[in-house]
Amino acid sequence: MTKTPLTLYLAAPRGFCAGVDRAIKIVEMALEKWGAPVYVRHEIVHNRFVVDGLRDKGAVFVEELEDCPPDRPVIFSAHGVPRAVPAEAARREMVYVDATCPLVSKVHIEAARHHENGLQMIMIGHAGHPETIGTMGQLPEGEVLLVETEADVETVEVRDPDRLAFVTQTTLSLDDTAGIVRALRARFPSIVGPHKEDICYATTNRQEAVKAMAPDCDALLVVGAPNSSNSKRLVEVAKRAGCPYAQLVQRASDIDWRALDGIASIGVTAGASAPEVLIDEVIEAFCERYDTTVETVETAREDVEFKVPRVLREPA
Repeated sequence: MTKTPLTLYLAAPRGFCAGVDRAIKIVEMALEKWGAPVYVRHEIVHNRFVVDGLRDKGAVFVEELEDCPPDRPVIFSAHGVPRAVPAEAARREMVYVDATCPLVSKVHIEAARHHENGLQMIMIGHAGHPETIGTMGQLPEGEVLLVETEADVETVEVRDPDRLAFVTQTTLSLDDTAGIVRALRARFPSIVGPHKEDICYATTNRQEAVKAMAPDCDALLVVGAPNSSNSKRLVEVAKRAGCPYAQLVQRASDIDWRALDGIASIGVTAGASAPEVLIDEVIEAFCERYDTTVETVETAREDVEFKVPRVLREPA
């Protein structure tokens, strides 16, 4: 049977960012150095395939530090943790490694600096997300106020409107965040912003690639986890950029083929915690069903690399 022609636009950049790559290496190197089991507080990155692969190698994933035995190493996830967590690990004399993405750590440092200068913080982020919890947990309770929408800006109650600063979660939509920042500056004209945009380079680059190819696509798939903030934002960006159908899939087996009936072009990208093997799996699934022509849409090149902590580079 003759296959229907299909153009598959493949986003570049896509998939793993430097922070995710570093976090996974940290777990793998910890297993090599100390042997299994190594405990990880929260999913190291938001991707089930990655987490399951590390679990098979000997990583044990837990939600809280109290679930870790004191005599085994523990790793903190790439999303960051409240200051109380490493403090408690130190009190228990545990060996711990912080896999917080350096770009998230930069936001933590900004928040601490503003606090030292007497400013109350407003954080633009999603309630309940590990990164938001970690960033808000850098300062005493009440010193960081969370806003999720422009409407939240109108109702947030601050201590002193002239003594404020703001930070953002690193995985947000650029467009959504810009609107919230405008609302903050309109209500609090003296509010202090970051010296450099908090939204990370990888989030920005992946969103720009989606914007570039979405108008040419009948549909667009984002390979990523349902609890991955940056992956969900890519779906939203695709729809806003003019793509009629955009869907998040964890892997090829999740593709809703009926929803794609009649398409002539599709875009494929992946969130920053999705490995390339899952993207290849999706491409192969389309090649099996369609006469597929793959075209890469490159909007940026990434050469960022973050070093792993010194404790893992030193001999056991």
